[in-house]
Parts: sequence; structure tokens; C-alpha cells
Amino acid sequence: MSEPLQDTPADLGPVDSHTVYEGAVWHIDEDRFRLGETELVRQVLRHPGSVAILALDEQDRVGLVNQYRHPVARRLWELPAGLLDVPGESPRQAAARELREEIDRTADSWEPLTSYYSSPGGSDELLQIFRATGLHSVAPFAREAEEADFRYAWVPFPELLDRVRSGLLRSPSLVVGVLAEADRRAGRR
Repeated sequence: MSEPLQDTPADLGPVDSHTVYEGAVWHIDEDRFRLGETELVRQVLRHPGSVAILALDEQDRVGLVNQYRHPVARRLWELPAGLLDVPGESPRQAAARELREEIDRTADSWEPLTSYYSSPGGSDELLQIFRATGLHSVAPFAREAEEADFRYAWVPFPELLDRVRSGLLRSPSLVVGVLAEADRRAGRR
């Protein structure tokens, strides 16, 4: 293969695009575009992007949040996460905000762990996962709505990796983050 194996931008901008649904966080556009000689129409969920945090404490445990996810009718164990919905806030700043809001922690050390498109067949959401260490407790955040129902756990990383690999945990940011951390520890990153 002569080309580098990496995702690249494509110059296939829409011939026409209009919003068919406007939500509080995201909206849906209907795009018409050409792919070669074929004209296609697709509905695209436009998303502001999001962040997740693999927060490791001094005992090598990962901080998790358990919450109800209505589309799949399940309570999922997840990494602390949130939207890029504050104007001017960088992804790293958003991650720090979400860590405080979701598990009442700050971190001394931050590094990008990985990123991925959550569902590129229908959404433009880019989810960026950060690794946070040197954690410190802060005053509890006042949680409302679905956040008031959060449950929490600190799980040893090896146990969490086993549960991800066995398919017991299926939140995408958790799965991707834990596998990326396993690669990091194995020296593959």
C-alpha cells in the first residue's frame, strides 16, 4: 500500500443541506451530495463533540459512573463524560469540568488517550478520551435530572479490562478508553 493508512478528509461537500430537526444539543441535517456519478441523500446528526475521562487513582482504580441510558433501556457503567457545549472551552478544559461535575475530582496530570467517531454512518460526533492522574477530591457537585440518579464505582484497572474483554461492559467510550489504556501499558502507543 503506497498511501499511509489513516483517515483523510474527502472533498465531497453537500450539493444541498438543510436542517430537518433542531434539538437542544444536536440537530439533524439532510444532505444531498455526489459520490462519483451518483447523487445520495443522507440524514446526519450534527453533534458538538464530546469528551470522556479515564481517571486513575493512586491504587490504579478507574472512576466510573453508572446511569440509565434510555435508547438502549439499560444502566451502563461509563467513564465520566460530557459534551463540548461551552463556547470557547477546549476539549481538555471540558474534560476537567466533567471530571469535577461527574465524580467530584480534579487531576494534576492530563494526556490525550485516544479519539474516535462514535457512529460515523449517521453522526459527526468526535469523542476525545483523556487520561487523568494525580486525582484530588473536591466538594460534591449539585447534580440534577438524570445526573441525580448516578451510581459510582472505583474499579481496579485489571478487573475493568477483564470485564470489557468479556463483553460485560459495553459503553463505547469505556470500551475504547480501557482498550487504549491497555495498549498504552503494553507499550503499543
